[in-house]
Amino acid sequence: MRLILLGPPGSGKGTQAQRLVHKHGIVQLSTGEMLRAAVAAGTPIGLQAKEIMANGGLVPDEVVVGIIADRIDESDAKKGFILDGFPRTVPQAAALDELLKKKHLKLDAVVELRVNESALLARVEKRAEETRARGEEVRLDDTPEVLTKRLAQYRSLTEPLIHYYSERRKLLTVDGMMAIEHVTREINRILGAIGALEPKDEEPAKAAKKPARKVSKKPAKAVEKAPKAAKKAAKPARKATKGASKAKVAKKSVKKAAKAAKPASARKGAKAAKKPAKKLTKKRAKR
Repeated sequence: MRLILLGPPGSGKGTQAQRLVHKHGIVQLSTGEMLRAAVAAGTPIGLQAKEIMANGGLVPDEVVVGIIADRIDESDAKKGFILDGFPRTVPQAAALDELLKKKHLKLDAVVELRVNESALLARVEKRAEETRARGEEVRLDDTPEVLTKRLAQYRSLTEPLIHYYSERRKLLTVDGMMAIEHVTREINRILGAIGALEPKDEEPAKAAKKPARKVSKKPAKAVEKAPKAAKKAAKPARKATKGASKAKVAKKSVKKAAKAAKPASARKGAKAAKKPAKKLTKKRAKR
């Protein structure tokens, strides 16, 4: 993810840049810091910048672009970066486009934090009053007078970049007057909507789900096997009950067969023998 944050001084670019760095593992590239690092490292482009600054001159765009070119080749910038303080002008933006094209890289988005200038001035005035009330000295670069000059400079030099990137369909505008948390959520929402955010955060979650599914299947299989085992165990019992019922049926059929086997005369004799016995008992009962 390669981004540029645009906005006037006091719009909250620094705060939002740090939040994006922390959330997405990219680096924030400040031209001032890169210049100082290049000078300290003694790189060819750093030595060139050092000589220019020593003579009190402004570092030309081609030198700054050369420093950026060296910096984005470093390993920590492979995941992406946010440019802070560059580009400030349309010629710088064109030079950056040419650099990225040579490196076969593309700029994902330019996020503009749109703010109300009068509200920014009111904030600075309030902050200055609070600082004085605490008995502290107000910073020279944090006064309404300095901010007014910086805002004028932004309008003349940097604001044309809004049109430049809008024509190239790279511009995304966010209301910078919202609360910090709301601005952060909106930036992440629009970056996700254009596909600038990589799905790397979702991949570990998917990988974590797979083992859980495998583990959950095993108990399910065991549960399925349990009824089968119970059915197998129940088969001998069923056979025993069937055998017992068959034995009962056999006994009944034997009894029926025995009755049927007796001669009819024997059955009649038994009945006749029973009748006199009944009459005798009745006579005795009368006596």
